[in-house]
Amino acid sequence: MALGLGSVGIKEMPNEQGILAAMQSGLGSNAGLYLFPAVGAEGMNGYQSKLDRNPSGLLMYHPAGAKALAPSQLITEFLTEVLEAILAAFLLSQTRLTGFGARVGFVTLVGIVAAMTTNVPYWNWYGFPGSYTAAYMFTQIVDYLLVGLVVSALLKPKT
Repeated sequence: MALGLGSVGIKEMPNEQGILAAMQSGLGSNAGLYLFPAVGAEGMNGYQSKLDRNPSGLLMYHPAGAKALAPSQLITEFLTEVLEAILAAFLLSQTRLTGFGARVGFVTLVGIVAAMTTNVPYWNWYGFPGSYTAAYMFTQIVDYLLVGLVVSALLKPKT
């Protein structure tokens, strides 16, 4: 948030009120992840013709009443990142790397793999903007770099 990377590649909807009214009317209280147009019963055979005639996308829908930055979301994010750091430290402890740079590089490489795991497929399959994907991957890799610096300083290599 401080660097503004959290909003890179995300646009505001034109005619937002009309679109929100249509979503509320069509989806109501049915929260979920929606792919449109739907593949449907005909499967992939008829899907290309649907794509030729209709807009397409992925919609994460929450009915009215969602909380912005709820404490449970912040706690979940914090605990997830602590667990990631612990797992990265565990992986590092299983190596024979002794040099500080090699150890930091190892944890950073784990971060690169983690950043690629979902972000590249989301860009590839769902059309997430390249700028959003790059910004999100950058923040994840920097997270692991920082973890690598701390863990490599604190965790002594095996002798």
